[in-house]
Amino acid sequence: MTTFEFYRFRFHFRALDQVHFPLGKSANVVRGAFGTVLRDAVPPSVYSRLFEPGAALGAAPSGLADWPRPFVLRVAHLDGLTVPAGDSFYLDAHVFDLHQPALVHFRAALSRLAEKGLGPGRGRAELERTEQLDLEGGAQAVWEAPAAASVAILDRDPEPVETVAVRFLTPTELKSDGALAGRPEFPILFGRLRDRISTLRSLYGAGPLEIDFKAMGERAARIELRRSEVAWEQVKRKSGRTGQVHPIGGFTGEAEYAGDLAEFVPWLRAARWVGVGRQTVWGKGDVRVK
Repeated sequence: MTTFEFYRFRFHFRALDQVHFPLGKSANVVRGAFGTVLRDAVPPSVYSRLFEPGAALGAAPSGLADWPRPFVLRVAHLDGLTVPAGDSFYLDAHVFDLHQPALVHFRAALSRLAEKGLGPGRGRAELERTEQLDLEGGAQAVWEAPAAASVAILDRDPEPVETVAVRFLTPTELKSDGALAGRPEFPILFGRLRDRISTLRSLYGAGPLEIDFKAMGERAARIELRRSEVAWEQVKRKSGRTGQVHPIGGFTGEAEYAGDLAEFVPWLRAARWVGVGRQTVWGKGDVRVK
């Protein structure tokens, strides 16, 4: 059985002041200060492993500019939301490091981030509780030590699948031959997803995947993009530290694929947990199978 294991955590906060998350930039509200508070809240070795893994692990594998960080944040549900003082909100983190416990470090960093203030008005909040979710959304309270990791099964679906619709919920950027892909062609989508899951599993999880990468890629090339209804979202962020402006957009919408998809559908389902494409750590590339 081919599997991918990870932890799914939910952090619940209570707003002490009004907290506003600008439309399309909820991830930016968190990312702007997360690295700074993480550096202050955890030992240097932990910070390096979580936020700058290349510093500890050396040169990235061929085809990757940097080592992937061992987590993604899920905050798109906060887009455009204004939370009054006294009300609650939450954010999710999917953590892929099975070897070194990370829950206590995330809790420390997110608690400090909330205390310092979130959003344009720097509204303060306090971390009230932490839950661990399973794949179906069932929750149990956790604080320092997590329960068993969730297991996503990547084996071929037992029943034939000839068509599948995929929803790109958050801006997604896919690269092909060094350039951004204009359409979510299946070989590109699957290739980026396969390589991401493989790298995360090799680096932080159970080890390398025992699959035939070349043969899977050849079969993926035979999948047809039957319908593409995606639109590019132009979103930018300004770094508070350097003042530089960075694009954080990508395409959202829906695509439909046709062909022998039974072996690929489990991987597409797993994209919900790991993300696909660029800047996934901040919530981009959240893909769902309809």
